Amino acid sequence: MTRTVHLDFLKPALLFALIALATLLRAAPAPAAGTETLTVAGGCFWCVESDFESVSGVIGAVSGYTGGKTSNPTYDQVTKGGTGHYEAVQITFDPARVSRETLLNMFFRSVDPTDVGGQFCDRGSSYRTAIFVSNAGEKAIAEKAKSNAQNALGQRIVTPILQQGAFYPAEAYHQDYYKGTKLVLTRFGPKRQASAYKAYRKACGRDARVKQLWGSDAPFAGS
Repeated sequence: MTRTVHLDFLKPALLFALIALATLLRAAPAPAAGTETLTVAGGCFWCVESDFESVSGVIGAVSGYTGGKTSNPTYDQVTKGGTGHYEAVQITFDPARVSRETLLNMFFRSVDPTDVGGQFCDRGSSYRTAIFVSNAGEKAIAEKAKSNAQNALGQRIVTPILQQGAFYPAEAYHQDYYKGTKLVLTRFGPKRQASAYKAYRKACGRDARVKQLWGSDAPFAGS
């Protein structure tokens, strides 16, 4: 009898422990000592992640969702609309090797910051551009980068600078999609993820539009 009662007591405790573990695994990891994070939204998060993981001084980038009101949103929820979230990327970098200002200057020149309705072929609120900041210092750097980009482009930039809230990492299959080896079915036929990503990026017109806007100042177009 004692053993049965003990096991019944453990069942709910084990359930709560598993729920807590799942929540921790979905939460964004804390940055390592000596590093900083920058969170930006630039349309398809596969592309932003791919771009910035190629930058010297960037330690890693995580695709996810931020800026909305729904806790632990799914990809389907975000893309259908109503959650308020952006597809975003949280970039972890070493400020001794690359500055926040440099990354922001690169960000503006890797997107179409004049587009209020999405990015390239991806339309809708979840694909809009944005920069997320945590304090007054980060906001000042972002505002300076935005002003410099607007002066350089000669067009009005609509990318907002927003207060950073909770960042939810996207589902595992979205992470490092651009270099994945899993076979997926696309409108171009069966392809490995890396090939599917390249086909999508070209068909979406991302690099063509960025080159049209920024010319030789575009840091990632054609990469």
